[in-house]
Amino acid sequence: MPHTGQSTKKPTSQKINENYLAYVRSFAPPTKHLHNCFRAFIVGGLICCIGQFVRTFLEYVLALSGDELAGATSMVLIFLGCLLTGLGVYDRIGKAAGAGSIVPITGFANSVCSPALEFKTEGLITGLAAKMFTVAGPIIVYGVLSGTAVGILYFLLKL
Repeated sequence: MPHTGQSTKKPTSQKINENYLAYVRSFAPPTKHLHNCFRAFIVGGLICCIGQFVRTFLEYVLALSGDELAGATSMVLIFLGCLLTGLGVYDRIGKAAGAGSIVPITGFANSVCSPALEFKTEGLITGLAAKMFTVAGPIIVYGVLSGTAVGILYFLLKL
């Protein structure tokens, strides 16, 4: 009678892949998940504290409020993110903080500014302008599309 169940033996190629992965893992240093999360939390929190300081400064010193205050705060943080990226400081912050440096608005500014700086030698059009949104482009596209969808739903629900 022929055997109709599935074989429990693994194919040779899968066995070789598992052996190779185990070999590679033996050389990799162990990751420090808790330490990395702590650093990301601290740096992300510090960036947000700087943003709150900028907001408070603009609110009480320049007497901005509402949308003006939100826009000015965003512009200052984007400027700081681009400036630190251009000076090479934001990359060092990113290496030390990991995800803590990419979550706030400064991380978005970094993701737009980095490719622009990297490809500026290829010219203004084919280098800087074409490559500027390679990382941030999908974020912008899906942000605009989801914002449009929410706006349409909001409009339809108000009818």
